Amino acid sequence: MFANFDFDVIQRSWVYLFTTGMTFTLKLTLLAMIGGTILGTLLAMMRLSSIKAVSFIATTYVNIMRSIPLVLVIFWFYFLVPYLGAWIIGSNEPVQVGAFSSSLITFVMFEAAYYCEIMRSGIQSIPRGQIWAGYALGMNYWQTMGYIVLPQAFRNMIPVLLTQTIVLFQDVSLVYVLSITDFVGAASKIAQRDGRLVEMYSFVAVVYFILCFGLSSLVKKLQQKVAIIR
Repeated sequence: MFANFDFDVIQRSWVYLFTTGMTFTLKLTLLAMIGGTILGTLLAMMRLSSIKAVSFIATTYVNIMRSIPLVLVIFWFYFLVPYLGAWIIGSNEPVQVGAFSSSLITFVMFEAAYYCEIMRSGIQSIPRGQIWAGYALGMNYWQTMGYIVLPQAFRNMIPVLLTQTIVLFQDVSLVYVLSITDFVGAASKIAQRDGRLVEMYSFVAVVYFILCFGLSSLVKKLQQKVAIIR
């Protein structure tokens, strides 16, 4: 089975794959996680708002984003963001956003819908009595959220947030369709150049499996510790 398997192409290319491809993948994952968590938290607070219009807007946004395949969202934002930017600033020419910026905007907005539901569950898990206690101490809504509710919600939801981040890490490989040199894109270029598709894609699969399986195991241990703290 491995008689014609060229391990040498992996040995020659792994440094490039990790220094260029994996670096890009991790960078986009980290930035999208931070942006998605912040936007998702705001959306979660909007969904729980007593103002129906605010709740409706956030709910509609989340439902739309969760109903569209990510690869389509990537294409749409890549081609539409330049024109949307031109419309916002009143320019007659499309704004040069760039593939990385377009991908980052896409993942932040898309993942925010999933982080929103996670944070909404975390906020709702906090006993209402603590919120009323905050109001009784003279805190306003934002102070109660910032000092009492959100810190506990984040702690409770850390394992789920990290699990979603692992999914995000896997989804970043879809930027390959825009010819961006992420880990999969870098492997594809080498595979096409040397005619070694099986070797390169097998190596990519093994790397993703090791990283995701290892991170998932760490998340499970963290989840047990969080459960003990509760």
